[in-house]
Amino acid sequence: MSRSLYVGVIGVILGMITAPLDGMMLGPALPVIVGDLGGAQDFSWVMTAYLVPMAAATPIWGKLGDLLGRKPAYLSAIGLFLLGSALAGMSQEMWHLIAFRVVQGLGGGGLMVGALALIAELVPPRQSARLMGLFGVIMPVALIAGPLLGGVFTEQLSWRWAFYINLPIGTLAALLVAAMIRLEPRRINARIDAAGALLLTVVLVALSLLASWAGTRYTWASAPTLGLAATAVVALAVFLRVERRAAEPIVPLRLFADRSFTLAQILRLTAGAAMMVFAAFLPLYMQLAKGATPTASGLLILPAMLGMVAASVGSGQLISRTGRYRRLAIVGGAALSVGMLALLALEPDTNLALASALSLPGGAGVGLIMQSTTIITINSAPPRDMGAASGSVTLWHTMGASLGSAVLGAVYTSRMSATLDDRLGVEQAGRILSGGELTADAVQRLPGVAQDAIRAGVADGVHGMAAAGATLGAVAFALAWFIRETALRDRATPESTPTLEEHHV
Repeated sequence: MSRSLYVGVIGVILGMITAPLDGMMLGPALPVIVGDLGGAQDFSWVMTAYLVPMAAATPIWGKLGDLLGRKPAYLSAIGLFLLGSALAGMSQEMWHLIAFRVVQGLGGGGLMVGALALIAELVPPRQSARLMGLFGVIMPVALIAGPLLGGVFTEQLSWRWAFYINLPIGTLAALLVAAMIRLEPRRINARIDAAGALLLTVVLVALSLLASWAGTRYTWASAPTLGLAATAVVALAVFLRVERRAAEPIVPLRLFADRSFTLAQILRLTAGAAMMVFAAFLPLYMQLAKGATPTASGLLILPAMLGMVAASVGSGQLISRTGRYRRLAIVGGAALSVGMLALLALEPDTNLALASALSLPGGAGVGLIMQSTTIITINSAPPRDMGAASGSVTLWHTMGASLGSAVLGAVYTSRMSATLDDRLGVEQAGRILSGGELTADAVQRLPGVAQDAIRAGVADGVHGMAAAGATLGAVAFALAWFIRETALRDRATPESTPTLEEHHV
């Protein structure tokens, strides 16, 4: 590989890493963002508003690469992501931030798929396999370094730098790709399943709103709740009809004829949802219940991230040696369920070191499920559908993270609000939740009774999420037993291209 191409590939990697790094930096910054902008009831939408458009946009960017060329599509995705990052950093109200995260998500959907497509077109398969190995190292680095950087930026500069830091990194990436990568203009005839993408977005938004509002903002029998449920059902039915007839569907439904493939996608959805407990919600407990700084909260969730990375890498090596993967999915479901139940031990007076260590088994469970489901998906798909199958892993993980943010956020907020109402009264509780009193520093300035109420409320919110997460783990554990274990293919197919395990938040 020439020197200029090598530099160009560095630019591709820099652009690709901004999305997962941004997601992981946001966790320690969220409590401070809520304290600055208010809107504690809607904080989970800071994540959901990014993940929903990202899920829908990812396959669209892949098709745009076919139509416009890999390089122009990738540079466009970087530009849109950076625009969203700049606007998000300038947000003055919570709804501003949520809206600008949508822009970020639309661009973020093209970063990973664009990077993989560029690498596949730029270098021979043998060298591209080495680069995929490098990507496999970079992703865990993002998982581990993200929370630390998010804490440091929030504490030393401002939470806005969790977004602004994307600007120099992304700009450098775009310049390197633009200047150093030369590709012959080549366009492939491809059809964009715009109707499928739009309907999928409607389904995800309706389900996310339903999960956030039903039983909290609106009663279960209210018109908005029933309307959202009806919208989700109708949009899903039309989506399935459109996908059956589409020439190049976002989700080829024929893949789901294989039982193991179908189960792997469901397991992947549970892992994506459970991952949000560690990436987004545990830092809230560390800061609000334990008084940890943003930097310390990033450090304190490292056991979960390290467990995730170690389990993913270790299980990948084990599968390579033995060819057995079903048992790892089963163990992953069990570890996830046990790890979530362990979080029920978190109380306002729990030792910080113990609280941090309790996140390890759940993180390991997520890692085991993520690695095994990737192998199951690729091994279950026929060669002609390898690209769609690889994309399906990312799509279901992102959908799980999106719906998980909404559902778990609703559980957390509901339990915390109920505790604050009981201890402080509805009026004071509402003022705390809607105003800027939910940061570690602000809590310290409140009267002792209010401090105790907030810490108890946060712990109760975490307990609610832990119970929901344990249910997800139990579902994954039960379904994993029904996976059919077949021999792994021992050679790559001509139609397949190297794939990369993605970790989105």
